[in-house]
Amino acid sequence: MRNFLLFFLIIFILISCKSPPPAIEEHVIDNPVPVSTVVEEPPAPAIEIFEPVFEVISIVILQADLVVTKFATVLRVENPNVFAVNLSAITYELYGNGVFWANGAENNILHVPASSSNEVRFTFDMNFTSQNRRLLDDIIAMRQVNYRFKGQALVNLLIDGFPGFIADFDCTGLSDVRRN
Repeated sequence: MRNFLLFFLIIFILISCKSPPPAIEEHVIDNPVPVSTVVEEPPAPAIEIFEPVFEVISIVILQADLVVTKFATVLRVENPNVFAVNLSAITYELYGNGVFWANGAENNILHVPASSSNEVRFTFDMNFTSQNRRLLDDIIAMRQVNYRFKGQALVNLLIDGFPGFIADFDCTGLSDVRRN
């Protein structure tokens, strides 16, 4: 019987060694916290900024004398932007038939609404004593004159966070000479 008990004991030991693995406890988290959250924001809309377009509308004699003649130049400024701009300063030179006529500078020039245009008028004096006689004859006869109106304008953008800039302009063409 002793053998039988020994045999029974060995079988019992072998069965107890073959026990199943312990169960893995699953942990349930009530409020999970993400390790990191990546939120992609849409890119800010890009604002395209265009330089204003300058065009000479007319050159007019205001007062004609033999020595000094007073002229006026009307300049149209077109704003192609979706926001208003101000021209806060402008410097210019005016040439007629290839000859220097006048120059000047102005401040607080013009407000130009968005996608619109506006005009500004400059007056200046020209001394004919320093000019070619043919130019005086063209002016007196009120013939067309080749002009060149060039310069720089300080353009202020009327949107927050964007600085102003300098815009160069150089307008050429033919202008009628007319009395005001």
